[in-house]
Amino acid sequence: MSLFDDLTPLHLAIAGIWGILVLASILVFALKRLQPHRDHSELVSRTVSWWGMIALFTAAFLLSRTLSIVLFALVSFLAFKEYLSMIPTRRADRRVLFWAYLSIPVQYYWVADGWYGMFAVFIPVYMFLFLPFSMLLSQQTEGFLKAIGTLNWGLMLCVFSLSHAAFLLVLPVTGNTDPQAGAGLLLYLVFLTQFNDVAQYTWGRLFGRRPIVPVVSPKKTWEGFLGGLLTTTVVAVLAAPLVTPFDWQQAAAAGLMIAAAGFIGDVTVSAVKRDLGVKDTGALIPGHGGIMDRIDSLTFTAPLFFHFVRYFHT
Repeated sequence: MSLFDDLTPLHLAIAGIWGILVLASILVFALKRLQPHRDHSELVSRTVSWWGMIALFTAAFLLSRTLSIVLFALVSFLAFKEYLSMIPTRRADRRVLFWAYLSIPVQYYWVADGWYGMFAVFIPVYMFLFLPFSMLLSQQTEGFLKAIGTLNWGLMLCVFSLSHAAFLLVLPVTGNTDPQAGAGLLLYLVFLTQFNDVAQYTWGRLFGRRPIVPVVSPKKTWEGFLGGLLTTTVVAVLAAPLVTPFDWQQAAAAGLMIAAAGFIGDVTVSAVKRDLGVKDTGALIPGHGGIMDRIDSLTFTAPLFFHFVRYFHT
């Protein structure tokens, strides 16, 4: 028996992603050698960061489902912390922030437990009602609506939306007893979301002429959006048989949905940054910015893709 006999479709998909990363790294190295007069430092930093991020996710995928859920909880925590560091908060709301932070491990506990009913209502219902009550106990009404609105929006974006990606790991898929089925769906979602970001950026750099929302994000063009939409849809159809239960029509629909939602998530966070007067949400990931800069698209694609799978395959 050879080593390759134990390889599953998930292993092959992960190997394919590593192959793409190796090719991209060779391309960056070639650009540095061929164009020594140009500054490629940001491109190099981005590539190095991708090695670290993919290594981290690969380890989590292969070692343990629980470890993967903990990793997503950590990403939610860092994204929420980053969000709170950008928005103005009142001194009187520190106790409320404690409750908001505490909701993160609770939300991911529902994920690990596979309790969909509580997962679906804990933040949108219970935390939505509890946080304003906790805030009013300080008896400071000035700026109350703005404070609770921004806090709840951040919690929904950084924790509730992102936790949908983690719930794919425990989502029972009809007719599929493979214990790695959820991991395959999660890998499919994360890969296509990130691939779409790169594809829209590349098409935009090559052919972009007409901006879509120039005030919010001048570099987002119709050419980049449509090129990314088409490329991501084709890749979605090609990759679906490996790690998903989708037929080609469902895979095409998923690809279109992920590409469009990813774009909307990207420009929405861009609008937030414009409003706050910052270029990046942080500096934790060299070449990319902050955690929210990297997961902005995923916060929109994750809940939509989750309910797409849940509607057709559970």
